[in-house]
Amino acid sequence: MLINCVAYQNGVKLAEPSVEDISEYLKQPGCLIWVSLRDTTDAELAIMQEEFGLHDLAIEDAHHGHQRPKIEEYGDTLFVVMHIVEADHSEVTVGEISIFVGRNFVLSIRNRSNQSFLGVRERCEREPELLRMGSGFVLYALMDAVVDRYFPVIDDLESQLESIEERLFDKGAALTNIAQLYELKRKVVVLKHAVMPLMEATGKLHGGRVPPACTTTQEYFRDVYDHLARINATIDAMRDTITTAILVCQSTVSIEQNEVNKRLAAWAGIFAVATAFAGIWGMNFQHMPELALEYGYPLALIVIAGTCGFLYYRFKRSGWL
Repeated sequence: MLINCVAYQNGVKLAEPSVEDISEYLKQPGCLIWVSLRDTTDAELAIMQEEFGLHDLAIEDAHHGHQRPKIEEYGDTLFVVMHIVEADHSEVTVGEISIFVGRNFVLSIRNRSNQSFLGVRERCEREPELLRMGSGFVLYALMDAVVDRYFPVIDDLESQLESIEERLFDKGAALTNIAQLYELKRKVVVLKHAVMPLMEATGKLHGGRVPPACTTTQEYFRDVYDHLARINATIDAMRDTITTAILVCQSTVSIEQNEVNKRLAAWAGIFAVATAFAGIWGMNFQHMPELALEYGYPLALIVIAGTCGFLYYRFKRSGWL
């Protein structure tokens, strides 16, 4: 689906041409075409390939989607893939944006995402002196918008982690906490898969040999790289914290099981003593002196109860009961 198609000249909006007129505007000096698509069909991709002269392999990747974040060069054209990460408190979903960047055009294709980039276009149009820098600045603006939207996801995941940490030592909550921590770890890994490859790829856009479209915007891409590095460091710190929290929960489970075992052992010891007394006095030998005592039965009960009471007191004092 076509979102918009706009032609700019010297950083100022020139027209909104139809798709069929794109090739004519590309011939004009100082003209930049910026086309935005969403959930494209095969027919739309074929038209864009013909208008912009895009490489077959890049079109194939854009069509199939589910690509690893990357930046590839096809002649004078850059092909950029980024993951659009969206999060609520219960789930993390991943969309994708594919961007073709040429000397005088930018084609962005958004798939499986409800996030709009109209604000990026408005921002560029408010800064014609920067838009005059060409397609490289538009690519930077799109990448910056995608990366900036990772920060709220990080904040949400950190809030979830803090909430779990507050319940880490609640009695009987260890197994629930472990399940929640593993689910949180899965979400962090999803974000890691979006950030780490993109950070590696963004390093190609500043310093050293830079693609022609990005030669005038290296400083801007360095800023994007710095943001990605910060996010990646935060993700690594969260993963370490989650791993530590899982180990703490596992230790808590072991401690709780040991407490149960101690209680069972204490009660078993108490009943073993009572059973031993009852077993001795229940043998019914003919010459057992206790059998002839008038108050032997209540005395035996008192001895058994007293011994069990003493053991209960000792176990209670030692923390086993």
